[in-house]
Amino acid sequence: MTDSQFNLPDVGEGLTEAEIVSWKVGPGDAVSVNQVIVEIETAKSLVELPSPYSGTVSGLLVQEGDTVDVGTPIISISSESRVGVEAPLATPAQAAMPLEATMAVPGSSAATGPVVAGVPHEQPAPAAPTEAEDAAADAAASVSREADEKPQAVLVGYGTRSGAPATRRRRSDTAGAAAPTTRPAPAAPTAPRAGQPTPRSVPLAQSVGPIIAKPPVRKLAKDLAVDLATVTATGLLGEITRDDVVRHASQASVFKNLETPEWSPEREERIPVKGVRKAIAQAMVSSKFSAPHVSVFVDVDATRTMEFVKRLKTSTDFAGVKVSPLLIMAKAMIWAVRRNPTVNSSWSDSEIVVRHYVNLGVAAATPRGLIVPNVKEAQSMSLLQLAQALEQLTITARDGRTSPAEMANGTITLTNIGVFGMDTGTPILNPGEVAIVALGTIKQKPWVVDGEVRPRFVTTVGASFDHRVVDGDVASRFVADVASVLEEPALLLD
Repeated sequence: MTDSQFNLPDVGEGLTEAEIVSWKVGPGDAVSVNQVIVEIETAKSLVELPSPYSGTVSGLLVQEGDTVDVGTPIISISSESRVGVEAPLATPAQAAMPLEATMAVPGSSAATGPVVAGVPHEQPAPAAPTEAEDAAADAAASVSREADEKPQAVLVGYGTRSGAPATRRRRSDTAGAAAPTTRPAPAAPTAPRAGQPTPRSVPLAQSVGPIIAKPPVRKLAKDLAVDLATVTATGLLGEITRDDVVRHASQASVFKNLETPEWSPEREERIPVKGVRKAIAQAMVSSKFSAPHVSVFVDVDATRTMEFVKRLKTSTDFAGVKVSPLLIMAKAMIWAVRRNPTVNSSWSDSEIVVRHYVNLGVAAATPRGLIVPNVKEAQSMSLLQLAQALEQLTITARDGRTSPAEMANGTITLTNIGVFGMDTGTPILNPGEVAIVALGTIKQKPWVVDGEVRPRFVTTVGASFDHRVVDGDVASRFVADVASVLEEPALLLD
């Protein structure tokens, strides 16, 4: 009986501690390799950790809600023997190396057969094989290949290396043949000779490797109720990417309630204020009660923007890049800032700092709360470069990998509340900025065009400003400029 302890690993973000959010197993539970046993929260993301051992949980060494340092033992698992090799703690992306099952040692007097439980079995010098012996040998080779191809246990989300070389040598058909110096890949099974029994084939389920997906992708799949086993992987070495999960979910959203839960039997729930939620609360209170907010709104005919987006989606230059009305809105804000630079300022009691560059913040609603990463030097980007930057920013935020540097030094913010079906709102300023713009949902409405009522794609643009810096006329001109680009994207060519 072996009692193994699993230490809290560095999940690849360079952090030194994490909070134990919830245990998925308890004392006495049987666990298998790669079974999720605990969910932890770092300052950036939620991560599910798997078991590197197979056996029975003998004890949970830390409690839910505890914050522990990397390297601290968190669970003890008893097993008859360790299954596989524990994934390295420092770099979970590294796959566990396969265990070698050696054959004959060159120069030894006796050849050895397949290793069973690490003990080689001696084999006599081979005699001329009969047809029955040939059939048995081929069947044994098939079983050997099956054992070689069985995936090794690794930290969840990364899997073994695809196309790893075989670690067994096939039995030589010629007595006394020299041992090869390299390990060739397993040969494809050959057709049986006449009268020879058909060798047992490897089941398809055993020939398929483990599901390879990073923890944030697994978390997204869980939120979207997507079975990763049914997702077609397009990533490197068969890895399932975030786009694969979203594509499989068919427009399902992690922020959309897919089910209506039953009322909780508990009358009240108390949620500790910490982490991202505590940071959001402090920032909103500081902004709302230190800057006098003023808001303006305007309805916009965005039909030509929708037509422009449709053309961009079919353009070869934008192939593989996500294009949406948010891209045109971002470009419109950059253009309007150039015409109204005061909205791109910051306030202090002694001076107003007008920035002649744009670090465009984009409010992102993630499963862990609202964050505002920004695109640095957005004013110098082409439309294609801006589209790529926005796509990367969104993916990074929703995967929980946004760094503090990516959220620092923003100059103006865009929030897209239209994705939630909202027409408009009164957004609160991001601390250190004097303007924030909200893009509402874009939908068809009756609109008067040349004296006739026609169906058009209409949206509402709302914006809030720090009235200490931005006067009403500047705020109105800025929002009108943004609206004019949504009505006629050709103005971006100016």
